[in-house]
Amino acid sequence: MCGITGIFAFNEDGNRHLQKIKAATRTLTKRGPDGEGFFLCKNTALGHRRLSIIDTSTAAAQPFTDQSERYTLVFNGEIFNYKRLRNQLEAKGIQFKSQSDTEVLLQLFIVYKEKCLEQLDGEFAFAIYDKSTDELFLARDRFGIKPLYYHIDAERFTFASEIKALIAFDIPKVIDTTSLQLYFHLNYIPGPHSIFENVKKLEAGTFIKLGLKGIKEQNKYYIISLSDQTISKINYDSALKTFRELLESSVQNRMISDVPLGTFLSGGIDSSIITAIASQQTKHLNSFSIGFKDEPLFDETRFAELLAKKYNTNHTVFQLSNDDLFANLQQVLDYTDEPFADSSALAVNILSMHTKKHVTVALSGDGADELFAGYNKHAAELKARTGGIKANLVKSSHLLLKKLPKSRNTKTGNKIRQLEKFAEGMKLSPQERYWQWAKWAGYSGDQLFSKNYSSDLNGISFNQRKSELLKDISSDYNSVLLTDMHLVLENDMLVKVDRMSMSQSLEVRVPFLDHKIVDFAFSLPADFKIDIQQQKKIVIDAFKEMLPEELISRKKQGFEVPLLKWFRTDLKSMITNELLEDGFIEEQNIFNLGEIKVLKAQLFSNNPNDAVEKVWALIIFQYWWKKYFI
Repeated sequence: MCGITGIFAFNEDGNRHLQKIKAATRTLTKRGPDGEGFFLCKNTALGHRRLSIIDTSTAAAQPFTDQSERYTLVFNGEIFNYKRLRNQLEAKGIQFKSQSDTEVLLQLFIVYKEKCLEQLDGEFAFAIYDKSTDELFLARDRFGIKPLYYHIDAERFTFASEIKALIAFDIPKVIDTTSLQLYFHLNYIPGPHSIFENVKKLEAGTFIKLGLKGIKEQNKYYIISLSDQTISKINYDSALKTFRELLESSVQNRMISDVPLGTFLSGGIDSSIITAIASQQTKHLNSFSIGFKDEPLFDETRFAELLAKKYNTNHTVFQLSNDDLFANLQQVLDYTDEPFADSSALAVNILSMHTKKHVTVALSGDGADELFAGYNKHAAELKARTGGIKANLVKSSHLLLKKLPKSRNTKTGNKIRQLEKFAEGMKLSPQERYWQWAKWAGYSGDQLFSKNYSSDLNGISFNQRKSELLKDISSDYNSVLLTDMHLVLENDMLVKVDRMSMSQSLEVRVPFLDHKIVDFAFSLPADFKIDIQQQKKIVIDAFKEMLPEELISRKKQGFEVPLLKWFRTDLKSMITNELLEDGFIEEQNIFNLGEIKVLKAQLFSNNPNDAVEKVWALIIFQYWWKKYFI
């Protein structure tokens, strides 16, 4: 993994920005601490920060130019089938000067142009400049594992792995008010939009071709199909066998590395399966977990240690206190380019920081929940669709549940919260229910914002984006999982892991997101994945013989940062005297001061309820706003 950036100027005004390439590239140092490189030719400048994984020699350094000096590549990611592709190219007479996947990718593009994307098994974002035609080609992997942001105007096209590099090119910073509203509903900003009006995220499975007159072509090269024709007629036993083979092959491919490698082992099903498979590929597998000394409700290290013992991994547990989490908060806030309020990012950042001390690459279990219905909301959706006495009883108890105290940090309070959410969802259409259950901070409508801030609060633009995000949801249960892939996985889970791991210069690979596995998963009927008794059915049934029984029978447990404790102690001054201080709110003129006052009063009352999540989202945004606008 690395950091990439570049600029493609359309005219002389754009050329004035070429010299900023070094400053832009150096904002990405944490993504690539092992070296940097620059390329400048005519109207184009490319920059690269290197994290050496495959062929760590200087022969693989980037920007990488082919022997004809026509094509130059900057590349962030890994191509896991590069050895097979190299053999294929050598059979055509192509000679190589390095052992890297970088050179294979460039030569593959030279031969096949955009058709090369169909042959790649990997996670990547890259740009290739063609000196002969004066064109730039950019592409992103099928599921958006690796990020790619871009800005375009009449003068230039700039791109980067992170927004901070674009800002180094002096792009205008104008907040997209619709993105801001979506952030306060979801805790993140769905692509292709970003927090800035003029910055876009290249969508997963998409490429762009640029010429001197701007974008010549922008197309999807990969789409997950949900048509009836794709539903496989395979029986369940055959599906189990195929799934085992696909995942075992994916893990094996993702263990290719010239530097030390390990696994994240949370104690959950997905990371345990990845670790179990990986342990059979090497004699001394490293595995890493974090425990929470002050939060036993969320501590899963006992289950991780069971798996580690079974497979004799070199297992390391990092026991964290709430003070450790809080000490890490500033680092996470400082690294954030765009408001992102998934508080579990703190834990991922610390896990990555400690893991990096031992290895440079880690495998994770990300993607399985979205593919195979692993979240609590998936079980709830199935119950909402099938109905029944219990579901209707909860629905009728909505008013009572609304009055009861709720909290994410106690079993009883969290259960009441979940039941109320379910009761609300039962009254809605599948699309509106999904949207209701997707929300985190819980804001809807315009009550949060100053009326002077935007004329389109909760208006046409917001509803258009919402409709686009929900367009796939239908009577087919698989459509819920498809929406999760595009919305939750691409914009929350993968963003969280990429940002937090790369802030520690650690590469994370995700075996469940091999495209052959994803295609297979969406060819299966939903009841292979979930029924009333079991979630992630095919995943568990395929690998249950490899897992300890205690791990299979336990319920899924998420992690919650102890935000309320911080808000009433360490962060209280920041909330009341700085980020949410009345005078600052009035001067900023984004938020409704009356709503902020009500929220602060609720937060410090005996029944804070959802004020905790709302304040957290506000703190993240306010810290980001001060960093970029003051």
